[in-house]
Parts: sequence; C-alpha cells; structure tokens
Amino acid sequence: MVGDTGDDREARRQGENGHRAVPHTADVRLEAWATSRERCLTEAALAMVDCFADVSGVRPAAVEHVRLAEGSDEDLLAALLDEVIYRLEVQGRIPVDVAAAEVDDGLDVHLAMAPLADVEIIGAAPKGVSWHGMHIGPDSYGWSCAVTVDA
Repeated sequence: MVGDTGDDREARRQGENGHRAVPHTADVRLEAWATSRERCLTEAALAMVDCFADVSGVRPAAVEHVRLAEGSDEDLLAALLDEVIYRLEVQGRIPVDVAAAEVDDGLDVHLAMAPLADVEIIGAAPKGVSWHGMHIGPDSYGWSCAVTVDA
C-alpha cells in the first residue's frame, strides 16, 4: 500500500493483518491490510473503532449477525462501516471484534458488541463514510483498503 513504512511492509510480507489511521484534514483516513478481502474489511471496521474508542480489555455483551448483500468491494466496505456507525449512533453499542465470511449472496459478518458505556472514548465518533478516495482491492501482499471517515 502506498505510504507503508518499512515495519508495515515487513509485517505484510509475513502475512500479518493490520490497520492504521493517517492524518487527514478534518476527517480520519483509515488504511487496512490483510491476507484476504474479508479480513481486510474487518480490519477497516476495527480501524474505525480504534480512532475514537479504546476497546482493549472490553468483553463483548453480545454477538450480532449481519448479512451484507453482494455488491462491489467498495459497496461492502461502505456497508460494513455504515453498520458500525448505525449501531453506535442508534443502539449505543460498539464492536470489540469483527469477523466476516463470504457467502453466496454477499458477506456474513459477526460483530462482538459491547455497550458504549463500557469503553473509553478517546476521540470524535464517526458520522459517515466518504466515497471520495475510497479504495479496496488486491495488492502484492494480499488485500488493502483506504477510506475517509467523517468525524
């Protein structure tokens, strides 16, 4: 991925998954990478959570199942991040872990959720996902994605 540091490149060569936030004017730019598309999508969701909440050590209270309809990879990325934002804003819950698997008609996602009151808030909560500059696709190490989140 463009902008990889030497450490990031080495980790990716070894098949590690990960994510980070990078500076972006008035918003948050997320980058995620993984060995598979599904894991890359979940890393992006975890990156978004990490931008505003510390979920380390928080145990989930429930696991929620979401089926995202088949579409382009960008559609799936936006839909997954929108699901996280919806649960945050409307239900007051936040994922502490995310898993996804491809199914015939889309993506099967499991969100390990905790009440927002159980986590430490460290930044502005996300409000929306920008389509401008969104990218997800295979690269020389597996899959990578980048997306800007309005905070």
